[in-house]
Amino acid sequence: MSSPTTSSSILPGAPQLAYRPDGLYLEEVNLDALARKHGTPLFVYSKAAMLAALAAYQQGFAGRNAQICYAMKANSSLGVLQVFARAGCGFDIVSGGELERVLAAGGEVGKVIFSGVGKTRAEMKQALAAGIGCFNVESEAELAVLSEVALSMSKIAPVSIRVNPNVDPKTHPYISTGLKGNKFGVAHEDALRIYKYAASLEGLKVVGIDCHIGSQITEATPYLDAMDRVLDLVAGIEASGIAIEHIDFGGGLGINYNEDAPPTADALWRELLAKLDARGYGGRKLMVEPGRSLVGNAGVCLTEVLYLKPGEQKNFCVIDAAMNDLPRPAMYQAFHAIVPVVQQRATSSAVYDVVGPVCESGDWIGRDRTLAVAAGDRLAVLSAGAYCMSMASNYNTRGRAAEILVDGTQAHLIRARETAADTFRGEKLLP
Repeated sequence: MSSPTTSSSILPGAPQLAYRPDGLYLEEVNLDALARKHGTPLFVYSKAAMLAALAAYQQGFAGRNAQICYAMKANSSLGVLQVFARAGCGFDIVSGGELERVLAAGGEVGKVIFSGVGKTRAEMKQALAAGIGCFNVESEAELAVLSEVALSMSKIAPVSIRVNPNVDPKTHPYISTGLKGNKFGVAHEDALRIYKYAASLEGLKVVGIDCHIGSQITEATPYLDAMDRVLDLVAGIEASGIAIEHIDFGGGLGINYNEDAPPTADALWRELLAKLDARGYGGRKLMVEPGRSLVGNAGVCLTEVLYLKPGEQKNFCVIDAAMNDLPRPAMYQAFHAIVPVVQQRATSSAVYDVVGPVCESGDWIGRDRTLAVAAGDRLAVLSAGAYCMSMASNYNTRGRAAEILVDGTQAHLIRARETAADTFRGEKLLP
């Protein structure tokens, strides 16, 4: 595709996305041309943006014994997983299906950690047979079951216990995971007793401690507070004779959706490592589980304007992407910037609610957006690399969108658009 010489970035911290005279580009690929070729809705991801986000973590951990495990629930498309597997990442999984995806993408199974509050016996057997690196365990009951399953297979399960430090991450309540009222982890005050219980079980080997306080965190203070509480526990656990080989500080670092200003990964870890060093744990093996911060700003969703519908109280811009494609606004009242793929086609602007065609009043993508658009124009919904395709559904028998991964001038189709037949392939008619 053509590559005009002038460009201007429209997303702070994401120079891969920029306007040029003939429209919006991701890396060296014209997004309008992609939409014409592949149709809409269409997700497009930048390999360079993913690797740049990963590089910030790698720079932050330079010289340290650290393992970065991509939290693949953010975006589990095989092409995306390949990018991180080839860059040396491990993976944080939360289901047996995600383990299958890691293996299909060429991930290193010894760098897989299995999180989640509801692992089944079948999933435990699957993960033990594969030889994953660690189970992040979230309850006493799970410890007992995992030990039993491991012994039935003549194996020893490596475990890290997820501790709930009761630290407020100052984020949306649905993505806050480290408070007393959340379902995740074990209570901070119960942790030492539960570690002793884990160490007594024959089918388990305690190897670490885990903490994850939430998602879309935009300041360092919650991380620093959580680190203090976790290190207090490490001291107590080791004083009781139980060695902690690694400390896992989870993920949750936010991205810029709407003039958010989270610290960069390297800046955050400079602060955290200074505290770690000051407390004497700087040489310990570290693990982190970033998800959104690696892929969120690497992706856009392209969509076409179907109709402009004026109303007494609201004007509606009806697009062909919907809540089944982009669930975050409906689920979390989340903000995504929405911009034209080609600028200034329409002669005048108006304020619209940008909505999809799904039969729900909750099917909205953006509220009160000033846009100069006409039917047939294409829009780009920004920061759509995380928790969009991975949470997409077939509601209203809508096939999931196609996905493209761009690498410089190359555009690779990494997921074909689903047809209606794809959505009911596993169903059976009555005799």
